Amino acid sequence: MLKEVVGFAPTISEHSGRLLHSSSPLTFRLSSISVFQYTWLFFLIIVSFEFSLVDAAHLYPNIIMPSQSGIDSSPSCTAMDPKLNYLPVIGILSHPGDGASGRLNNATNASYIAASYVKFVESAGARVIPLIYNEPIEVIFKKLNLVNGVLFTGGWAKQGLYYSVAEKIFKKILERNDAGDRFPLYAVCLGFEILSMIISKDKNILEPFNASYMASTLQFVDNVNIQGTVFQRFPHYLLEKLSTDCIVMQNHRFGISPESFGKNEELSNFFQILTTSSDEDNKVYVSTVHARDYPVTAFQWHPEKTAFEWGSSIIPHTEHAIEVTQHVANHLVSEARKSLNRPPAQKVLENLIYNYSPTFGGKAGKGFDEVYIFT
Repeated sequence: MLKEVVGFAPTISEHSGRLLHSSSPLTFRLSSISVFQYTWLFFLIIVSFEFSLVDAAHLYPNIIMPSQSGIDSSPSCTAMDPKLNYLPVIGILSHPGDGASGRLNNATNASYIAASYVKFVESAGARVIPLIYNEPIEVIFKKLNLVNGVLFTGGWAKQGLYYSVAEKIFKKILERNDAGDRFPLYAVCLGFEILSMIISKDKNILEPFNASYMASTLQFVDNVNIQGTVFQRFPHYLLEKLSTDCIVMQNHRFGISPESFGKNEELSNFFQILTTSSDEDNKVYVSTVHARDYPVTAFQWHPEKTAFEWGSSIIPHTEHAIEVTQHVANHLVSEARKSLNRPPAQKVLENLIYNYSPTFGGKAGKGFDEVYIFT
């Protein structure tokens, strides 16, 4: 029987039917060969690693390896552009109700902002100030002086006070841009419809479409120029995916056909059509437009839902769908960074949406996962 010795592991061999300890000459020679083999293998790994670094340098010629720099100093960081605002704030217009047909709050003066729009803006590096639609218009205009862009959300309200306030805000946005400030507007779903009504000067321009709770593609119009638009920085493969895969979320019962859009001179002069989509009945409607002379983009679809809403199994949550959300959010905030507005920091803090608490609405039914409710 072999002795158990601390720090010594005996080697057992079947050679000649004998047990050999690691101290035997044969075992020593075998161990030496093993050490040689492992040393040679280690040498090959090191050489292979060095060649891989050389290959990486050839693949990425702008990357300088430490051994190539010849300078032992701390890396220098690119200076920030003093013309850009790296603390952008987006104003989001609230919508009448609680987002859950009164199941969360049935106060007659209640309005809400779905938290998905807030997260959408925050994901691209901006903060949010709520523009509560039924506050005095003077208060809303004061808040407009604290933001660098605006977002109109989806919803159902197309008349009354909400329509009137949206129209006044839109006119202020145009005035700000005409005065030389880069001041973007995103209009989603209902926002698209209201802008179409305001710009066309025709409150009956909308047509019925069967596009409630459906995922769809986006078809780019012939000879479209996407330079300067929301799609400019999309990678080529993602533009292709938009045309072939149902990775955007639609949820609307009204819209505008390309024919009706083209027939209205005010609308076609203000906007250029970027994409169209088809509803459940294969009727084609305009799905994305970009203003010719202003940083205004309108979406009949919902870029915020794919990453931040989970209440419907129809909402696409694929990696490509999430990429679309990210690129669309990034474009809005990149435009807002160009705004010349530099409001007092304390005034911004006093009005940020962080002064309110979101309500979890997912258990209440088919509404939004979270909403900010204002009463």
